Amino acid sequence: MTFDELIAAGRASKELVMPATWSQGRATFGGLVTALLFDRMERSVAENRPVRSMHVSFIGPVEADVPAVFGAQTLREGGSVSQVEGRIIQNGEPRLVCVGAFAGDRDSIVRIDGEPAPEVKPVDQCQGLPFIEGVTPGFIGHIDMRWAYGSLPFSGGSGREMGGWMRFRKVPEVLTDAHIVALIDAWPAPVLQHFKTRVPASSLSWAFDIIHPRPALEADDWLLYRATIEQAGDGYCHFNARVWTPRGELLAISRQTATVFG
Repeated sequence: MTFDELIAAGRASKELVMPATWSQGRATFGGLVTALLFDRMERSVAENRPVRSMHVSFIGPVEADVPAVFGAQTLREGGSVSQVEGRIIQNGEPRLVCVGAFAGDRDSIVRIDGEPAPEVKPVDQCQGLPFIEGVTPGFIGHIDMRWAYGSLPFSGGSGREMGGWMRFRKVPEVLTDAHIVALIDAWPAPVLQHFKTRVPASSLSWAFDIIHPRPALEADDWLLYRATIEQAGDGYCHFNARVWTPRGELLAISRQTATVFG
């Protein structure tokens, strides 16, 4: 199933079964399940209140081929901000819990543009990560990534940065905030480039902001991602990231803590 087909299924029912083609190790790709839950949360608030920030805790793996229940609850509806909690329950246990802040515009005399995109090679000059069944995570079959910063995972690199261009292999009709949520999480933790052999890793927590008013996007736009390690050690990696439009406009801000078993 494509991303858009899963979004449509999530809007038709609160119970979903994740296909194995979206796997990431023993779990379903975290960006996918977060995006599906985000879509349900977003539809519970007024249209003039886009997401500003969201905090995600990956409590346990959302397994493939097992029914999972997606739920959203409004915690508070203020004058301009709605706080919404989302949960994914599988086998009677919480697997993902998040809180999102959805807020309308406010009048302000201050306007500071977002940090512009750094210099980067064009997409066609960047190395792509091929989808190899049984070798790369299943979700790579749905998302195209082109390396511009850092080294590939498990290549024995030494840098702090990782990233490049990204978009869905099957171009959606419209590039929504839910699509952006999934893309932000597609890149591996940058610490993985330091290893010479494969080691398991997973996200522990994730916080992201999406900039609104959102810069205009075409459905087939390549988005630019760059992550930087803040600190890594004792089996954890703390890193921040930025996402820009192809015209260099800041689109999203992300910060993650990942566990590394090696």
